[in-house]
Amino acid sequence: MTDFAATRKAFDLPDGVIYLDGNSLGPLPTAAKTKVAARMQDEWGEMLITAWNRAGWMGEPRLIGDRIGKLVGAPKGSIVMGDTLSIKVHQALASALELRPDRRVILSDTGNFPSDLYMAQGIVRTLDKGHELKTVAPEDVLANIDETVAVVMITEVDYRTGRKHDMAAIIERAHEAGALVIWDLAHSAGAIEVDLGGTGVDFAVGCTYKFINGGPGAPAFIYVRPDLADQCRPALSGWLGHEAPFAFDLDYRAGDGIDRMRCGTPPVLALAALGAALDVWDQVDMADLRARSIELSERFIKGVEAACPALTLVSPRDPKARGSQVSFAFPDGYAAMQAVIDRGVIGDFRAPDIMRFGITPLYLNEDDIDKAVEIIADVMNNELWKDAKYQTRAAVT
Repeated sequence: MTDFAATRKAFDLPDGVIYLDGNSLGPLPTAAKTKVAARMQDEWGEMLITAWNRAGWMGEPRLIGDRIGKLVGAPKGSIVMGDTLSIKVHQALASALELRPDRRVILSDTGNFPSDLYMAQGIVRTLDKGHELKTVAPEDVLANIDETVAVVMITEVDYRTGRKHDMAAIIERAHEAGALVIWDLAHSAGAIEVDLGGTGVDFAVGCTYKFINGGPGAPAFIYVRPDLADQCRPALSGWLGHEAPFAFDLDYRAGDGIDRMRCGTPPVLALAALGAALDVWDQVDMADLRARSIELSERFIKGVEAACPALTLVSPRDPKARGSQVSFAFPDGYAAMQAVIDRGVIGDFRAPDIMRFGITPLYLNEDDIDKAVEIIADVMNNELWKDAKYQTRAAVT
């Protein structure tokens, strides 16, 4: 059994704060401070450029990728780290479209994260070959997968409501129709059980600064099904995805397997912080995490609904149908969330009216949930959010 009291102690959380926003930015693993300092002083400071070899910097994107793989059910050697999530979406989508040259439809849903849709729109414009991005309601995805679809591009857990897609069902239908599937795991990795290998996922991408706790700007990852990896021709044919980067060939030759999805220089300092977070994850069983997440989420929903009649649950009622977040709608949700944050409960807001709370068992317990409910109820029932100081929106909501 996972010892969640022990994992809680591994994070450096401010006193007096109940952090319900790990679905947006995970908190600081205490060990990250010493790991990053050591990388700066002992490796960058003492070894200088020789650290690429002596400290193993060049191999870290694969080594860290394998550690991420343990959280998402990916076989060894199928994940590589680097760049941002949007770049990894671009890489996966461009490669998948090239593998289906006779088809022109990219199917997604209206609950997808906008950045993923923006990347698809950009690829459609750049290719200029008649491709179409088709978006449908989340519940209509299965019915719209047919022989015209080249790629189904889905975020497994809706960033606003926590609604969870049926990964196995969508993959089965897509493969029957001859389509490939790209999964965005931004709100899945480190939040719910994922089995990329067992469900036959073609491509997957994800970030590491949310539930995985890798820190702001932590690198993204990309997964390619092993039997597809050598068929992919990266549209972003970066230097480090070359078969032999230090041969300095003027023509690109793709590396073997997942290595061809490397693009830019590894973010060495960020990988040190991410490695510290993964040291905590080494103590965690994902089935235990999921069970604990559901337990805390149900407690939170029950408490808020009993105490705050003005809030409307917009996350799925069935815990199996949602990720590890709970969202409520309220017309003045932005101001209400600012008032809640001002009293030490940190969640966030998503337009137009959603108050979003991440349930992260690595460092939350029942007392945190109950105290958060008490504070939210005080804000809502006493209309504390009406204070003028909560009305002006900041750049980040």
